Amino acid sequence: MENMKTKIKEIHEKILFKIRHTSSVKIIPTVFLIIILVGTILLMLPIAQKGEGGASFTDSLFTATSATCVTGLIRFDTYTHWTTFGQLVILSMIQIGGLGFMTIVMWIMSLTTYKIGLNSRFLLQNSISAPQVGGMVRMTRFILWGTLLVEGLGAILLSGVFVPRYGWGKGIYFSVFHAISAFCNAGFDLMGGEEPFSSLTLMGNNWYLNFIIMALIIVGGLGFMVWKDMLECKFHFKKFRLHTKIVVVTTIFLITFGAVVIFLMEYGEEGTAGKEIPEQILNALFQSVTVRTAGFNTIDLTQMTEASRFLMSILMLIGGSPGSTAGGIKTTTFAVLCISIISVFRRKKTEEAFGRRMEEGVMRTAACVFMIYLFLAGGSAMVISKLEAVPMMTAFFETTSAMGTVGLTLGITPEVGMVSKLLLTVLMFVGRVGSITILMSFSSERKMVASKLPLEKVQIG
Repeated sequence: MENMKTKIKEIHEKILFKIRHTSSVKIIPTVFLIIILVGTILLMLPIAQKGEGGASFTDSLFTATSATCVTGLIRFDTYTHWTTFGQLVILSMIQIGGLGFMTIVMWIMSLTTYKIGLNSRFLLQNSISAPQVGGMVRMTRFILWGTLLVEGLGAILLSGVFVPRYGWGKGIYFSVFHAISAFCNAGFDLMGGEEPFSSLTLMGNNWYLNFIIMALIIVGGLGFMVWKDMLECKFHFKKFRLHTKIVVVTTIFLITFGAVVIFLMEYGEEGTAGKEIPEQILNALFQSVTVRTAGFNTIDLTQMTEASRFLMSILMLIGGSPGSTAGGIKTTTFAVLCISIISVFRRKKTEEAFGRRMEEGVMRTAACVFMIYLFLAGGSAMVISKLEAVPMMTAFFETTSAMGTVGLTLGITPEVGMVSKLLLTVLMFVGRVGSITILMSFSSERKMVASKLPLEKVQIG
């Protein structure tokens, strides 16, 4: 017995030593993989799936990745295929994936006498994109209590729709599920009981439901650091940090621009036939909000014009903001790229916004993130287009949806083959963990080279 305890203690110490001496950019992807694998195993159990037997490994892996990476792409309708146990497993992974595993671990550690080390604080800083290591414990409490408050309020408001429709028990369950799914920008829904894969299309004219879901999506997509800064500054825009100003302005611009363009492109088309102007405006606004990583839809995407679907692909690629529950290249990356274009026209050597100069190298990082996402989404779309014999734009819509952790689909995801399924799974993982984090996990041991090579000019443009 003593030998067993000694061996367990030695293994525990080895694990702690390994964790302490492992870079945070390596730990974060590893933890996400562990959560996905645990979810995969749980979803493979017979009690997780309706009908006989359990789900296959690849289908369970796809669903677990989609839930943990808060994407929303599904092989099967969530309500009709999975049991209540399976749905709760999915919901748990959505919550863990949305908040981040380290946030939950740090909160549990703060409730005990366990001393929170510097490495744990670095891990949380990387997982939520915090500007500094200091104040991580307070930030953890803010995230947990803020999430509980927003999701709880959202569930209460949504119960005004679901309780009258389904009764108290089922109505409250639906309200909680959709509040968490919306805040975490996951896009999973339980509306398949009325019509499989329908999402919120049956409630496209319900202004009350639409605005609650949109509010939850926007709050979750802004980022925890942004909300903390906004509350501390009492919503005085001039007092916001530069990061917060860029996130808020870019978010408002993308939502407004997307809604206007979608409305104009869909006006008088097949998808809006028989709908009044106010409902068309609501549908356009909802799609503009949800397309940037949430994944709900209130209109049939297959009936939308090619122009609208192309714009939606671009918005999905941009995604939400750093440190939020959303994916994509992030609003700040898009903003920096736009600001750099303005800087070139104005012949300025640095990127500037709101009377502040951005740090050196931010443009290089933004360009790196954008090109990685574009190459991965575009290259994967070419492969899927070839394998599944679908138009390139249709395949690109699916890949940007996966990598932007959105979850919208034109209907091909449930039918794709093994290779395409695994490819979308990888894209969802990279989109949630982050392309830079993935790259750094392979190169974090390399030291920066101080020497410089001889200078020679290259003509651009």
